[in-house]
Amino acid sequence: MDERPRFLTVTRETTPCRPVCERISDYREVTLPRGERKDREQASRCMNCGTPFCHGACPLGNDIPEWNNLLFAGRWEEAARLLFETNNFPEFTGRLCPALCEYACVLGKNDHPVTIRENELALVEYAFRHGLVKPRRPRRRTGRTVAVIGSGPAGLACADQLNRAGHAVTVFERDRLAGGILRYGIPDFKLDKSILDRRITLMKKERISFQTGANAGSSDLPLSTLRQKFDAVCLAFGSRQPRDLPIPGRDLSGIRFAMEYLVQSNRLAAGENIPAKDHIVAKDKRVVVIGGGDTGSDCVGTAHRQGAACVVQIELLPRPPECRPDETPWPKYPLLLKTTSSHEEGGERRWAVLTREFKGNGRVERLSCVTVEFTRTQGATCPVMREVSDSGFEIEADLVILALGFLHAERTGIIEDFEIALDQQGNVRTDDQFMTSLPGVFACGDMRRGQSLVVRAVSEGRRAARAMDEFLTGKSLLPEM
Repeated sequence: MDERPRFLTVTRETTPCRPVCERISDYREVTLPRGERKDREQASRCMNCGTPFCHGACPLGNDIPEWNNLLFAGRWEEAARLLFETNNFPEFTGRLCPALCEYACVLGKNDHPVTIRENELALVEYAFRHGLVKPRRPRRRTGRTVAVIGSGPAGLACADQLNRAGHAVTVFERDRLAGGILRYGIPDFKLDKSILDRRITLMKKERISFQTGANAGSSDLPLSTLRQKFDAVCLAFGSRQPRDLPIPGRDLSGIRFAMEYLVQSNRLAAGENIPAKDHIVAKDKRVVVIGGGDTGSDCVGTAHRQGAACVVQIELLPRPPECRPDETPWPKYPLLLKTTSSHEEGGERRWAVLTREFKGNGRVERLSCVTVEFTRTQGATCPVMREVSDSGFEIEADLVILALGFLHAERTGIIEDFEIALDQQGNVRTDDQFMTSLPGVFACGDMRRGQSLVVRAVSEGRRAARAMDEFLTGKSLLPEM
């Protein structure tokens, strides 16, 4: 028997995907399960480091080496229990997190890191499959009531933690169904909505109340009423103000924001009735996605499934390196070239492209672009962008999707009406206890810190819940992370 450490004998194996020719014809999840034997084998690669940098890199502080070792030993229930202590929703992060922990994995210094994210997903799905996840109702109630406005990952995590502390929690969501960006912003091929419904059903059994179709801050449900009815309020409705591209031709039809496109696609996939005249569909169209991030990638995958004639994704920044650059040595998170399942399905990617003008006759027909380069001058802290001479070109397009990120939370409604203080970036300003400029009103997630990752949103919700618990009772037994 080979007595060498298993990370020397077992190679990294990521989760397999369904064949491209099959998956682009539907919206079912792209990935396939590895199987329990493979999951345990991959967990065996964890070195159980004396100083686990993966633990520190995770915004949730997951006890990664501990549950990896339990998983390897086949002690699934113990491993899942340990995972749930730090992560309310590993079924979401296991599918959507960019795995900051893996880039800090010690094994990754000179080998491929442990498949931490996929091991996490294997654990939580095993737990659900074997009936290990059951409603956990608090043994006592405090008599305090809390309103959480927004049912994205931050709002759900905050509500879950406050309910565990014994408070009566009501989650308000303006859309027809709960889930926020998880339901309407993430395509089904990355997160099947049955996974989201499974969790929300569990939370309802734990006595968390959900009021959907409730636009908190409107005349029907003003914040003043919520403050009178509830002992504390948490704002968690995200950062939905998209970044625009105000260049000549922006008023042409056929140019849409990414969230408009993705939200409608998710509604259509869910069977919602949307008038055909309002459809934003890529079928038989030349699609250009401006923005090289994950949202842009989601738009690329959605366009493939809608039958686009061709898809081009352009990014202003230069092509990232494929290997870790010297500027971000281990264990820092590096900016590397990321090829998603959507990119594997086809289309073209271009980097260092500046869009100067949209052209067309009433409707967009092409983009006027130029190549740019970034140079760092002596004494400058940031590279300076300049256009490359004689590098102009055009890209034909029938549908342009702007995936340029988000600026801040929507100002209309609660923030504007109550003059809630904002920071320099336009996000809701809070103190170190997550309280806004309104006493008893807290904020967490993207609307407080700006657009970020699902895993950070869950962390924000957990930390805000502890601060709110202390506000309501004078102390808290909830974890600090």
